[in-house]
Amino acid sequence: MTNPTETYYPGLEGVIAGETGISTISGGLQYRGYSIQDLAEKSTFEEVAYLLIHGNLPSESEFGSFKSRLASARAVPDAVYTLFRSLPTDANAMDVLRTGVSILAHHDADTGSNELDDSIAKAERLLAAIPTLVTAWARIKAGSEPVAPRSDLDFSANLLNMLHGAEPAEVERHALDVSLILYAEHEYNASSFTARVAASTLADLHGAVVAAIAALKGPLHGGANEKAVEVLEEVGTIDNAEPWIRNALETKRLVMGFGHRVYKDEDPRATILKRFCLEISPDRNATEWEEMATIIEKVMWDEKHLPPNMDWPAGRLYRMIGLETEIYTPLFVAARITGWAAHIIEQHSGNRLIRPRSNYIGPEPRGYVPMSERG
Repeated sequence: MTNPTETYYPGLEGVIAGETGISTISGGLQYRGYSIQDLAEKSTFEEVAYLLIHGNLPSESEFGSFKSRLASARAVPDAVYTLFRSLPTDANAMDVLRTGVSILAHHDADTGSNELDDSIAKAERLLAAIPTLVTAWARIKAGSEPVAPRSDLDFSANLLNMLHGAEPAEVERHALDVSLILYAEHEYNASSFTARVAASTLADLHGAVVAAIAALKGPLHGGANEKAVEVLEEVGTIDNAEPWIRNALETKRLVMGFGHRVYKDEDPRATILKRFCLEISPDRNATEWEEMATIIEKVMWDEKHLPPNMDWPAGRLYRMIGLETEIYTPLFVAARITGWAAHIIEQHSGNRLIRPRSNYIGPEPRGYVPMSERG
């Protein structure tokens, strides 16, 4: 019973669903007016986090205060560790992280407030604490004790230190830092839009972030970086790369890490990360993986005109710096919390309940028949 004057766009593709001053992909990906290339090359993740949450790049004094606030908010309540230790070790890391954020909501005095200053403060505290949640679960699952956060390390170095129990090499810290910058924000992606829908009901920041984490868990969104690594593990050798990908295309197998709803020719984030992969692969015994990846990329482009998206090189990069596959998507959360928080705050600032319509394709109107008269 579709109204012929209305147009249906599956997946809302191409639909303008709102206005934002946070990021745009028009003319190249930009965060609040700054190109992603400049930010990846010249900035740090902490500085980009400030930009997204506060709206502008910080002055030296603002940045110093911001870093101090993050460092002081990295510790989490003991209740988090108690609960994590009680969970089955085969629990999904994203489900555990979602639960961890819910626990933090109970321990945050500003949880129920949507006032601007309170929301910014909550966003900073979540940004600081999420790496602690991610690494604590990874270590507990592995049978190790969580490593306490350190206030003398930057965001990425502290995260890797908590994960591995040792300070990372600079190449590892820098690679992770750049990846977090690139993952931080991406307009009205599925999880950010989910966060805005929740926020539009005037749900609080923690609640909207929990909703976003649930959306990001899906393999068509955040989980794609994990699947991209599984592809290369299955391919195995350079000689098998082209036969494997051609067979995958012939059998209509979905190859994760390629194509994007918005980027039709190039994902600029993938281009930046591939450069990092090529740079560090010789020292990480990963040149074969890069050659396999290049062969697969060429066939996908030649046959399907699909470019690699960011998840394709991100999975390889994380593997090169010694990260377990299960932690890839939680690391996405550690970055994207900045974009989510910005969207939630922006939604609350000029809120209108997001309530779209649907095309009804069910039965025509029919009369109710009592149960005793139904054949």
